[in-house]
Amino acid sequence: MATSTGSTLTHLECTYCGQTYDADVPHRLCTECEKVLYPRYDLTKVTLGPDDLASRESTMWRYRELLPIRDHENIVSLGEGFTPLLTAPKLAASLGIADVRIKDEGQNPTGSFKARGMSAAVSRARELGAAAVAAPSAGNAGGALAAYAARAGLAAGVVMPVDCPRINQVEAVVSGADTWLVEGLIDDAGKLVKTSSAARGWFDVSTLKEPYRVEGKKTLGYELAEQLGWELPDVVIYPTGGGTGLVGMWKAFAELEALGWIGAKRPRMVVVQAEGCAPIVRAHDTGERHAPRWEDATTDASGLRVPVAVGDYLILDAVRASGGTAVSVSEEEMRAATREMATAEGVYPAPEGAATLAALRRLRSSGAVHDADRVVLFNTGAGQKYPDFVPADLPLIPADSPLWDTGL
Repeated sequence: MATSTGSTLTHLECTYCGQTYDADVPHRLCTECEKVLYPRYDLTKVTLGPDDLASRESTMWRYRELLPIRDHENIVSLGEGFTPLLTAPKLAASLGIADVRIKDEGQNPTGSFKARGMSAAVSRARELGAAAVAAPSAGNAGGALAAYAARAGLAAGVVMPVDCPRINQVEAVVSGADTWLVEGLIDDAGKLVKTSSAARGWFDVSTLKEPYRVEGKKTLGYELAEQLGWELPDVVIYPTGGGTGLVGMWKAFAELEALGWIGAKRPRMVVVQAEGCAPIVRAHDTGERHAPRWEDATTDASGLRVPVAVGDYLILDAVRASGGTAVSVSEEEMRAATREMATAEGVYPAPEGAATLAALRRLRSSGAVHDADRVVLFNTGAGQKYPDFVPADLPLIPADSPLWDTGL
């Protein structure tokens, strides 16, 4: 027997041309312009209020009226979301900034923010009758997809670049996904998923090429507002590959304002990319609305090794509308920031999360971030999943060392 979630989902809408679609039929991109589709909701029917959330589960599904799953039985969850928003007083003091916080997405199931998107996408795929799901992945998304598909009882296919982190490859395999490696980047992997989906019966949940991963990611924005007492910070610094988290938050802020839960104030949204793969930064700096493919992309931060983003215009629109900016940082800066965040605050960030601290240092030096600002850094994954990013050359005490008698 169906048990309603209370979802107020009404239809899908193209973010580029405005074409609308039936939300209860599987769709991917807009058939008119091949741009991103967003789920839309009848917010006038949301009876939930901020005070009602206190009694709800501490997962992203506390916002279920604003998510696209209609039947509770179709929710596929491992407890994702409602990750801590940690104060970072030592970093704040060293930077001379009033308030720095870290949204630690490494505490999600499967160790990254990808759990949010895959929970929503796999749940909706199951609700729409899919038997198998698939996606290309630069790393964490593949492990998350495999885990949520396993939880849902769906078959899964994952295609990854051969140089993506080994642990992500193993995650996908142990969770039962059919997994392939390709020579190339994530967009090359995406081409193989696209050409294989029809024959293999896959429901393709590639980033922003289906409407529902962004809905899981937008809960980052809901949580940020809730954890700050229904206020938003002055600056959000977000590591950006495909950019779903950033555009999801921007969508969430608009929905929250329409509900009357927050006002019109928005954070300055800051994109961070690696110097070796910075298509959004380049497009921002040259005033373009779309970001051409970055050739010969290279960075050890696998989540930032995304040479072209389907939602490039959505990312750039959000950055510009918010008065934000886009910054690229070096590998050396990311490695130094990994140590700094872990040493100062006990948060061992993924390379992508470390990039946000490196970017903040640049923005502080340039005057783009002020001493009175409240800044939120997004650590999108657990650093433990990247054991080789920061080398640890440790001294070995041999068995015959005099240190055994004299001490270290």
